[in-house]
Amino acid sequence: MEIVYVYTKKRAEFGRQCNFSDRPAELHVDIIPDPTQAENFIERNPVDIGLQCVQEMSEHEVNTERFETGSRGINHTEGGWPKDVNPHELEQVTRFRKKVEKDEVYIQTIQNLGVVMEHCIKQNNAIDIYEEYFEDAQVDEVDETPSAKTINVFRDPSEIKRTATHISWFPDGPRKLAVAYCNLDFQGASTDTSMDSYIWDVENPNKPEITLKPVSPLVCLEYNPKDSHILLGGCYNGQIAYWDTRKGSQPVEMTPIEQSHRDPAYKTIWIQSKTGTECFSASTDGQVLWWDIRKLGEPTETLYLDKKQDFSKAQGAYSLEYEPTMPTKFMVGTEQGVIMSCNRKAKTPLEKIVANFTGHIGPVYSLQRNPHFPKNFLSVGDWCARIWSEDIRESSIMWTKQYSSYLTDGCWSPIRPSVFFVTKMDGTMDVWDIIFKQNDPTLSLQVCDVPLHSLRVQEHGRLVACGSKDGTTTLLELSEGLYTLQRNEKNLVTAMFERETRREKILDARHREMKLKERTKSQPEEDAKAHDEEDAPPEEDLYAKAENEFWDIIKTEKKKMPDPTQDIEKSDTGKDGALSRLMDDMSAGPSTAASPIPEGAPESEKKD
Repeated sequence: MEIVYVYTKKRAEFGRQCNFSDRPAELHVDIIPDPTQAENFIERNPVDIGLQCVQEMSEHEVNTERFETGSRGINHTEGGWPKDVNPHELEQVTRFRKKVEKDEVYIQTIQNLGVVMEHCIKQNNAIDIYEEYFEDAQVDEVDETPSAKTINVFRDPSEIKRTATHISWFPDGPRKLAVAYCNLDFQGASTDTSMDSYIWDVENPNKPEITLKPVSPLVCLEYNPKDSHILLGGCYNGQIAYWDTRKGSQPVEMTPIEQSHRDPAYKTIWIQSKTGTECFSASTDGQVLWWDIRKLGEPTETLYLDKKQDFSKAQGAYSLEYEPTMPTKFMVGTEQGVIMSCNRKAKTPLEKIVANFTGHIGPVYSLQRNPHFPKNFLSVGDWCARIWSEDIRESSIMWTKQYSSYLTDGCWSPIRPSVFFVTKMDGTMDVWDIIFKQNDPTLSLQVCDVPLHSLRVQEHGRLVACGSKDGTTTLLELSEGLYTLQRNEKNLVTAMFERETRREKILDARHREMKLKERTKSQPEEDAKAHDEEDAPPEEDLYAKAENEFWDIIKTEKKKMPDPTQDIEKSDTGKDGALSRLMDDMSAGPSTAASPIPEGAPESEKKD
């Protein structure tokens, strides 16, 4: 028997939300008993059935009464002081107390309150409400595999896609994200390319919350840590601008083009100050400029990235680092791979660049001090990331493996001192935990298929934003182990940094010793060579000396040859006769002197 029931629904209601309602029961099918089926019944004997001692119910329901809760604040004023009495003024408080203590009701009120207070004090003494019952209990920590998951993706709304060059988090919680967009390829941007940058709501990736409209594409963008409505931006044409989100999309003020950088302003940073309006910027034109947004007509201070402050020899800056706890110091990463440690308040221009750290063979794209150990800083450039110590300038104390893909950005975790992040041209983000592993990253995540360009970690360490070349900003959430401070982690990192610094110092001293030995060994040879060069005669004398030696050799060889006049001298008795005979023979011809005619020769030969 097939039972079919057809549900009907209007076409207009397709796809709508289901609406449930209470209604009485309806009979759809009525099956009448069939007496012939009783003949097929077989009795089972014996029968085993399990029984419970409780009544079985076919259905259980529990419905509790709904209770709404709410949080409310209480406005509390200390001691219930009258409005005309300031509790911070000792004289007014003393005068009011004397007045109250003279009141007749004062003693009775104190006695009544004493009974209530005595009960509370006895209760507190009987039970320690702050006691830790499981203080010594060891919590079993589960080793979670490091991981990250994508929460949201923010895409560049413009038709012609641009690179997400810089990211800045909203200072008052992980609610907003400011992203700067710019095409950094030289003359690669067309006239139709949008110049807008955006502020995104983390929960809404469909449409930006605020649009910023600069006169030139923004290369960098930074929130003011003291005022979350103000943002500072560095433009592609070198100008510096700032926005107040309460005043719209247009910049409030910009630096004049003739006072600005000559190249794109790659980095801007807010300075720790009382007013919260001071900042500084760096560019590949070799200048570091300080500004006050209350007066952007000209920079308050200028520094050229050359030891002798020669602008023509200044190195181009690509990255900046500033630690608020050290307000006069800052660091610059240059296009030539040099990291410069600078002091803004130096007495002379020559002392402004304190030290140089060389180790990269390409531009330093990122530079950041460790939030927990400011003496150690991270630099990212070419195919590796390096960790440096301020005590050693010749070499970094730690470094990553040499990647096959170029690195583009990097930063420390704000919570864990041993964790840092790097992005690469192949679209992957690597998470390094130097306590766990030093040779390989703890986590390598393929964020996208295009090169990653920028990276920023939220101050709580849980969220990471990565900007790519096609303008896509990916928001990642890390696993708990990557943003939770581990037990004894700071001590372990301190010991590691000190050990590596000590090792590099020993190696550096050994290297210097070997170079000194080689120099000492080669010094006598160089001195002898220099001495020979000083004593050597002029070039004309050498030619004359060689010519004289040549003729001396010729004369010596001639003397060694046999003398053909020896027999003639023997036959002649006198000296004069021998000489005259030799002259006659030589005048007769060379053969006469050379071969005298022997006695007994034929007459014809003698005649000849």
